Amino acid sequence: MTGYNVAVVGATGAVGTRMIEMLAQSTLPLGEVKLLASARSAGQTRQFKGQDLVIEELVPESFEGVDIALFSAGGGISKKFAPEAVKRGAVVVDNTSAFRMDPEVPLVVPEVNSEALKAHKGIIANPNCSTIQMMVALEPIRQVAGLKRIIVSTYQAVSGAGAKAMAELKRESQAYLSGTPVADLQPEILPCGGDKKHYPIAFNALPQIDVFAEEDYTYEEWKMINETRKIMEDDTIKVAATCVRIPVFAGHSESVYIETEKVIPVSAVKELLAKAPGVVLEDDPSQQIYPQALNSVGKKETFVGRLRRDLDVAEGLHMWVVSDNLLKGAAWNSVQIAETLHELDLVRVP
Repeated sequence: MTGYNVAVVGATGAVGTRMIEMLAQSTLPLGEVKLLASARSAGQTRQFKGQDLVIEELVPESFEGVDIALFSAGGGISKKFAPEAVKRGAVVVDNTSAFRMDPEVPLVVPEVNSEALKAHKGIIANPNCSTIQMMVALEPIRQVAGLKRIIVSTYQAVSGAGAKAMAELKRESQAYLSGTPVADLQPEILPCGGDKKHYPIAFNALPQIDVFAEEDYTYEEWKMINETRKIMEDDTIKVAATCVRIPVFAGHSESVYIETEKVIPVSAVKELLAKAPGVVLEDDPSQQIYPQALNSVGKKETFVGRLRRDLDVAEGLHMWVVSDNLLKGAAWNSVQIAETLHELDLVRVP
């Protein structure tokens, strides 16, 4: 074959832009690359491998001749247009929450459960950004020692809430440093654009990502709980999450506590993670070496450190997990799925 025709839906967004960059670096054999967005963005151009590609308006007919469609334009757009893409012979990799918990749709992190792709019916879901990096870090341990319980607290960058949230952080930080009182910062986006109240993110930490749902957990927290069980195909794993937005532009950090089914020495965990695909072990307390959000930006890997045994529970382990939420947490994982579809000969080419 000469290459796959690939469409990027939401090409002007923060994730869509990174998808274009990741495609340019990908091993996926490419034919035509088509950039799709709203009518408002149509006619703009984006660079791809030294060429200017014109953004086209997204319509159902956009997917004629497309083999792989990467979606990142919001759940409503995915629900409307992903079936249209599949109808025309494309395989969809969707970066929204629209299909994640659909039992007919594989939810995939390639380092963890690539075999699930074999059951796809045209749509594959990309997990939530905070779930992805945690799965990459925990799966090597689960394979050897089992996994009974996860307690995770996240420290998530504002880029996860979009470009407007990033602009809000910048504006508020500049205003506060210029002497503007907190009461006059006038936040409009965070912690959640669709909720009743908004609070400053500059020099703050907001223990709310998305709106609140059952049992006073936010939807973001429920995503981590439910997606973990689906990806690991184990409804018995106990998962609790507290998701927090912090004033960092990019790079999600997580404090993860786990209890394994059997005791495993920290030294053995470090050996596993040092060899695990997609993982970079950064763990030398004597030299103050540990993962940092700032250092993860622009990198595809998941960084793990601060590994230590729990002092009270023999099967307990603590760790710190960091990744670029726009790359491994979104764009790169989507392109990785496309690469894996190709490797497993699971792309339906008309």
